[in-house]
Amino acid sequence: MSNLQDLYAFDLGHQRLNRRAALIIQAALEHAGESIPTAAGSRAATDATYRFLDNVNVLPNDLNEGHHRYTRDLSAQTSGPLLVIQDTTPADFTSPGRNHTLGQLAHAKHFGFFIHSALAVTEGGLPLGLLHQHVWMRPPEERGQRAARRQKETADKESQRWLDTEQAVVATLPADREVVTISDREADFYDYFALPRRPHQHVLVRAKPRRRLAGTKELLGVAVRAAPLRGTLTIQVPRRDDHHARTATLSVRFGTFALRPPSTHLRRKDLPPLPLQAVLVEEEHPPAGVKPLCWLLLTTLPVASLEDAARLVRWYSYRWRIERYHFVLKSGCRLEELHLGTAERWRRALALYAIVAARLLHLTYRGRQEPEASCEPAVEREEWEVLWRQFQPGQALPAQPPRLRQVLRWIAQLGGFLGRKGDGEPGVKVLWRGLRKLHAMVLGFRLARTTDPGVQSSDE
Repeated sequence: MSNLQDLYAFDLGHQRLNRRAALIIQAALEHAGESIPTAAGSRAATDATYRFLDNVNVLPNDLNEGHHRYTRDLSAQTSGPLLVIQDTTPADFTSPGRNHTLGQLAHAKHFGFFIHSALAVTEGGLPLGLLHQHVWMRPPEERGQRAARRQKETADKESQRWLDTEQAVVATLPADREVVTISDREADFYDYFALPRRPHQHVLVRAKPRRRLAGTKELLGVAVRAAPLRGTLTIQVPRRDDHHARTATLSVRFGTFALRPPSTHLRRKDLPPLPLQAVLVEEEHPPAGVKPLCWLLLTTLPVASLEDAARLVRWYSYRWRIERYHFVLKSGCRLEELHLGTAERWRRALALYAIVAARLLHLTYRGRQEPEASCEPAVEREEWEVLWRQFQPGQALPAQPPRLRQVLRWIAQLGGFLGRKGDGEPGVKVLWRGLRKLHAMVLGFRLARTTDPGVQSSDE
């Protein structure tokens, strides 16, 4: 992969630490999913990596800021609304001997921490990187206190992270940039929608249908379904583990509704109803054995036409991007399989591997959206030359780098991608598998070149 030392402007207090951070990220990208010793490649580099992760002067927030600054710079080069998708995932580091530096997860015998990420995505669906990441641990004594938490102010609950994340992201972006924060049903609560927002700042949230409306006993889901049919639209549903990618035809209804504050809110008598726009889309004819797609969306954006509703549905469909990001972070980078011993080391490792996962995700979707672009600098010359020799045997190396889409498909083929009809474009899983094999092939090519003068690259 392309050298990252010029991309992330780390400020860790010393150039040596800045270089080491970039080297660890580079090694993790080239050895996606491998252990730290394997990725490091030598005993000296392994020891240096562990010293870095154990260095109390390396603050995770400083590592994060290098990543977030790069994403902001990248987003400044794009036009249109900036979509910010936020979501939470647990990081499970449970081991036979419980680590007392970690917090309680949902299961009573599992320990780790929670990761709440905000992923920047263009209006066309290209993931750019993270703009914010919040990590916290849940004390074991809070297990079983769900009922008591309902009687607390939002500021005293974990749900405050949805408000804090949106505000932290927007505060770092230009005031005139339109920002739409997209969230799942966990963000569907009164205080989140009531958050004061500046002009050009909006939210799009998947809603719970059993929301009470002001001035009526009718529920939100029933009321929207009774609204007139506005038309139909089609969206692409990505491939899942048990289903192929497909095109879904959706019926569309929308309207403006005033939501009552919940009965459990401590200040419900003093709170006004919230007028929001609701969009309901339901799949008309799903394939046999497939659960029909049904989304009820709430937004602060205006919805006056079928085109407005279709745009919001398309934007919400990009929410899958952050699920893929967390998948790459935990399954591709194998964050949960690192044996680091303390929460402090894992936090530093998370800040580094968050960059690796974001880069892999960006590369995957960029290949789909810019298929005709040159594969460089995303893929280094030595890497695409090895791929050319593998998949175009006997043909002379081209004078110009191949297209990005072609090179990514070759990498995916190394990872098991078959490219059959209906398979669509390769996903992140086969790409990081292929990157691991490609790195081994590059090492073999380098070895052959040192022992056989006849093996040369195109610039020799």
